[in-house]
Amino acid sequence: MDKIWNELYNEAKKVLNPRKISTWVEAGGVAAAILAESGKIYTGVCVDGACTLGICAERNAIFNMITNGESKILKVIAINYDGKALAPCGACRELMTQLMPNDYKNIEVMLDYEKNIVKSLKELTPDWWI
Repeated sequence: MDKIWNELYNEAKKVLNPRKISTWVEAGGVAAAILAESGKIYTGVCVDGACTLGICAERNAIFNMITNGESKILKVIAINYDGKALAPCGACRELMTQLMPNDYKNIEVMLDYEKNIVKSLKELTPDWWI
């Protein structure tokens, strides 16, 4: 396995912390790490609200990256509460395609960390609507 995937996994694992924030909000049951073009890693966790106004860990990490002045994603991994890798949902895939309309196909996504299964966003999202 590529060394960077281990680093991404470990960075996501550091922020993975399932917890109840309030009666209506939970956070940290999924964590994500993104490798930006600069080589910097950005992380984020999911935030789930009873009113459905939460955010996925991947989008949280993307917004962290954007907040820090970057906009190109090379690799992404999301892990759930037991450390298993997850595929990004449709909303996360859509944000990545809109963020990088000419290059989204090259983003690498870890689907199974234990088996080292990585797919491109092009394979996961072959026919983007735009």
